[in-house]
Amino acid sequence: MKPKTPLLLKRLSVISLSLVLVLLIAMFLGISMGSTTSGIKMVFQSLFKARESDPMLDTIIWQIRFPRVLLATLVGAALSLGGLVFQALLRNPLAEPYILGISGGSAIGAIIGILIGFSRFPGVSLMAFSGSIAILLLILVMSSGQTILKKDALLLSGVMVNAFCAAVIMFLVSMTQDSRLHNIIFWLMGDLSMVDIGHVGILAAILCPCFILIFWFSNSMNLLLMGKETAQTLGVNIKSVTVILLVTTSFMVSATVSYCGLVGFVGLVVPHLFRLVFGPDHRVLVPACVLGGGAYLVSCDILARVLPKQGEMPAGVITAMIGAPLFIFLLKKTRR
Repeated sequence: MKPKTPLLLKRLSVISLSLVLVLLIAMFLGISMGSTTSGIKMVFQSLFKARESDPMLDTIIWQIRFPRVLLATLVGAALSLGGLVFQALLRNPLAEPYILGISGGSAIGAIIGILIGFSRFPGVSLMAFSGSIAILLLILVMSSGQTILKKDALLLSGVMVNAFCAAVIMFLVSMTQDSRLHNIIFWLMGDLSMVDIGHVGILAAILCPCFILIFWFSNSMNLLLMGKETAQTLGVNIKSVTVILLVTTSFMVSATVSYCGLVGFVGLVVPHLFRLVFGPDHRVLVPACVLGGGAYLVSCDILARVLPKQGEMPAGVITAMIGAPLFIFLLKKTRR
């Protein structure tokens, strides 16, 4: 194993630096583009605090666009990493938090938290986490296997539960008289606009330890892909590793849902793309999904802002338009 370690570190460094550059470019474009036209020179002046910078542009960039770009980066990283974890545990390229219903369970919990009157953090976030865990347990019970790595039954159960969650969400929205809930339809479609830098800081403090923990178990995910028996032989405690990863991923997803609603298919598109490009090694895929997932959602949010002639659309609409056809393609491919 020792001869492979320097090669792995070199490969990981090259890929990470390349994706950091892609992420920085996407973030700069996200800060530069919007309903208010501003040249690249003016944006540079605002970013680097030049004397001749426009005060109005400074306000737009630092109070509106910059927090939004950071939020998109964190959410994209969390969702793509969550999809990678589910695909590794279930050994199925179709597994993803949105498709499995984890995001839907988080949304139900968040809506209940809003109705009760909880603050976004920690109240709504904890309710969203409770909803995601409840749905995860329900899916595991419905799959009714002796192992929680039973992929086909778990995926089918998740799809059914996701449909049920969507029905519950619409029921809550239609039955309540609370004006706040009627206004969250936009939020439920994946809205990144309602954010400030304080909320982004809280979300970063929640997600970054989860990223580190998942990277710690990246080699265990490699071994799980070889099969249950092989992983056990090589010293992996399958039950504990799987539970830790499932709970951590559910926690990440619930945190993102409580802040920006349902952003679907990010966890399907990004891991699938990087697995094709970089191979199956999760020691490389985990940081790649964190960086690339952030860049992907920032890019989708840019499209959501610039495509409509007036106003903007939720970023979740763009991710669904890209991800849903890919899901259909992969579903057809895996059935051959």
